[in-house]
This record gives sequence, C-alpha cells and structure tokens, in this order.
Amino acid sequence: MDSLLYDLPALTIRRISVSGMNNNVYLLTAKTSGEQVLIDAADDLPAIQQLLRGAAGDTSAEPRLALIATTHQHWDHVRALEELAAATGAPTAAGKDDADALPVAVERHLEHGDIVAVDGFELTAIHLRGHTPGSIAFVYRDPEGPTHIFSGDSLFPGGVGNTQQDPGRFNQLITDVSERLFDAYPDSALVHPGHGKGTTLGAERPHLAEWRARGW
Repeated sequence: MDSLLYDLPALTIRRISVSGMNNNVYLLTAKTSGEQVLIDAADDLPAIQQLLRGAAGDTSAEPRLALIATTHQHWDHVRALEELAAATGAPTAAGKDDADALPVAVERHLEHGDIVAVDGFELTAIHLRGHTPGSIAFVYRDPEGPTHIFSGDSLFPGGVGNTQQDPGRFNQLITDVSERLFDAYPDSALVHPGHGKGTTLGAERPHLAEWRARGW
C-alpha cells in the first residue's frame, strides 16, 4: 500500500500503521536535501525500513535519516527504536521528561518551543503534559499550506489522550491542548495522531468544552 500521505512543496509526509495497536509511524523527507525525520519508531523494523526505501524517490538527493523523534515514552511507540537507531546510526530526540524512560540514550532532550531542524525543514516541539510527563507534539508549519501537527497520543479525533481517570492529569492535558494547540494554530491545521485516522483542529474545536465537562 502506498505510504504517501502528503506531497508538499518542501517535503513529503509518509505514514504506515504497525502492530495490532494500529500505531502510526510518520516519515518526513526534505525534497532538496534528502534529510529525513521519522516520528515514533513504534514497531516492526522491516516495515519501517521499507518505509524509508519507499521515500527514496521523494528527493533528488541521497536520502538520509537525520533524526528519530519520539512523541512519548509508552512502550507501544518505541518497540523498534533501539533497532532502528542501531541500524541507521541516526540520533534520537524526545521530551525532556520522558527521555530517560526510552530504550536508548536520547541525544536531544526537548522542551516546549524547541526547534528541531534538519536541512530543508524544521519542526517545533510542543510540550503537552498529561498523557505522559514529557509528551511532545511536533508541528510543521508549511509556508504554502496548512500546518501539520503530529500529536502522538495527546490529541485524537474525539478527544485528548488517556490520563487514567486522574483529574489532575486530565486538567493539565486539556489545558495544554487548548492553549498550545487550539489557541496557537488555525482550524485548517491537520492533526496526525499516534493511532488511527487524522483530523483537523477545526473539526475538533467545537467539542473542547464537552471534553472538559466529561473529564476525559
């Protein structure tokens, strides 16, 4: 199945789903330089390697995995991380408060607002506390089209991520998602979650008060 999700002026976005938990693995490839960022090496190294090979035609340069970025520490999002890092030699990045829980030594510990830059594009790290302490969304602002938000397990169609019925964690997550995503980006922004299908901020915005009231 074709993994190409978006063919943008500066880069391509590819996605595959792995494991019985339908984890999304995203690959961004800069068209001019060939540098790539992979978001969430969730599982199935051979499938991820096939994803990398499939992106070779997206660039006029030699493709190179420049960074493996992880949205959060949960096991289902990192099962292929150690193998992929060893196979490619690519450095890793994750939220500062989750990094030590990952199965590799994380080279870059990200804080809210940090810029993750490779040759050809950059991503902004948005710290969304609650699902895990160090959950990070990665945001690509396309200068010629909608913004792309890779939200991990912090925002899905229909609600925010699981906070194990902890009111404090839920309040923190719904507040961060409201202030750092919905207040910061327009309705046209595309949301690419860690599982399942995507959505837009515009489709979800009318339900924010409902989510807060129901507590999950």
